[in-house]
Amino acid sequence: MIVSEVAGTTRDSIDVRFEKDGRVFVAIDTAGVRKKSKLADSIEFYAFTRAQASIERADVTLLLLDSTKNTSHVEKRLAAHLVEACKPVVIVVNKWDLAKGHTSTEEYGEYLTKTLPNLDYAPVAFVSAIDDRNVTSAVDVASSLFKQYHHRVGTGAMNQALAAVMAERGPSVKRGLRLPRIYYATQVATNPPTIVLFVNDAGAFRQDYLRFLVNRFRSLLPFEEIPIRLVLRARRSTDKTPPSR
Repeated sequence: MIVSEVAGTTRDSIDVRFEKDGRVFVAIDTAGVRKKSKLADSIEFYAFTRAQASIERADVTLLLLDSTKNTSHVEKRLAAHLVEACKPVVIVVNKWDLAKGHTSTEEYGEYLTKTLPNLDYAPVAFVSAIDDRNVTSAVDVASSLFKQYHHRVGTGAMNQALAAVMAERGPSVKRGLRLPRIYYATQVATNPPTIVLFVNDAGAFRQDYLRFLVNRFRSLLPFEEIPIRLVLRARRSTDKTPPSR
């Protein structure tokens, strides 16, 4: 492959097959996108579009950042698309050899929380590609996210977690609407983990409370570092609380 430090040299995504610890991986090497404030150039637009298509194909994504530069508008847009697509992501901070002495991993982690708050759950890997430092560790983290992404929690354990969250903080009432109630929860899918809450009125729940629920589910269930899809469903009279399992 032709490579260069100049972003935009590669314009197509390339699949690279490799093996590690007896397992076969396919890395989708996406085209670099120049860090412009606006994606007005047609080449940049299509590079960004191809990156989005690669995200849809991937099981786990790695958002590659340059430790010597500020987080760009383009990287924030990619982060937003990762959240919207519900894809697990490892934030990979490259050129860490150049940043050492200027900042610490803790300080840089706080910076990422401020600039990419919608990915505050994503693990961060500090690597130096030129020295091959921690690169394989980033692959190991990606493998861990893949397992979380395909994990299924039984209904009994799910509702124990829900009861713990509700005991900590229940939903508040929206003006003009009835008191929101959650009857029970169940995981209906993996990839991403999808949790359905059976409620009295799906429109009665505030968005800040739904974010709180998702964050607490991450803490209490084996989904600590991945996105969770939360679905509210109004319970019909024929619905019954499922047995614990």
